[in-house]
Amino acid sequence: MRRLLSLILLVGLASINVSPEDSRPLRWYKGNTHTHTLNSDGDVAPDEAVRWYRGHGYHFLVLSDHNFLTDTAGLNAVFGAEGKFLLIPGEEITDEFEKLPVHINGLGLRRLVEPRGGTSVADAIQRNVEAIRKAGGLPHFNHPNFVWAAGAADLKGIKGLRHFEIFNGHPQVNNLGGGGFPGTEEIWDGVLSSGQLLYGLATDDTHNFKAPGEAGKAWPGRGWIMVRAARLTAVDLLQAIERGDFYSSTGVILKDYQAGEREIRITIAETGKTKHAVRFIGKGGAVLAETFDNPAVYTFKGDELYVRAKVIDSNGLVAWTQPVFPESRR
Repeated sequence: MRRLLSLILLVGLASINVSPEDSRPLRWYKGNTHTHTLNSDGDVAPDEAVRWYRGHGYHFLVLSDHNFLTDTAGLNAVFGAEGKFLLIPGEEITDEFEKLPVHINGLGLRRLVEPRGGTSVADAIQRNVEAIRKAGGLPHFNHPNFVWAAGAADLKGIKGLRHFEIFNGHPQVNNLGGGGFPGTEEIWDGVLSSGQLLYGLATDDTHNFKAPGEAGKAWPGRGWIMVRAARLTAVDLLQAIERGDFYSSTGVILKDYQAGEREIRITIAETGKTKHAVRFIGKGGAVLAETFDNPAVYTFKGDELYVRAKVIDSNGLVAWTQPVFPESRR
């Protein structure tokens, strides 16, 4: 078997690896890719949103207003700082099919993308994904359980789509499923079990900066991604996200992660007396192994279609690693 993708995840901005292209050290950058402002249905101006994220330890931010592409050049001139903070242009392309919402974020867009419509939910997803790609953007499908709009069947076979939201911080998006509808993790495993690669993001979907902690509000700081890249530039970050060099979190920090030829090894950054469980998950959402060890180790048996990990702490916070398909790397 060929060597699997090896990742070493360290806390903060510690050097973790070397970029094969230019031998620069790779670092971890914290970011949110789903944020709203007064340019659509948020409650603050873009500069106020930027101040919150920069002031709370984030390294990059995407302003993704509904069918509106915010010009980030001026904001970067004021708030951007090399190696410290960056704004990436984005838009939430907001479409629908028969009143079912089809919302897809475009990251790094060169121009505004108008909703394309479609003859079904899947067709609308495909048309909008293609439009985002043509505009130079990276698409990620948003909150599939918002109004119970999309399931695994709608996401399977979509060309050009490699990302969706495994966690969305809005209080009305039904991440856990219910009433006979699957949660986002079951949707994820449904797509992965078909053999299709799909990466999972955690996002805020922030709308309400003026009501921090208030129940029923979409406030910031609930979910984010940690991206491994050589530099804090849009090109480096988007390329890393594209190839799955990131993990998603609602608060759990990984100190070290390696996916090697024979095993996956995860080391969790300890916080006080918090306890952790690590579940290694495979085809059909089956729990292949669960451990309370730190580091947590999973040894490949040879018959896995894919393996992903979910780290859960004793306060309910979670981190998700991206799926590894061992067969594809032989």
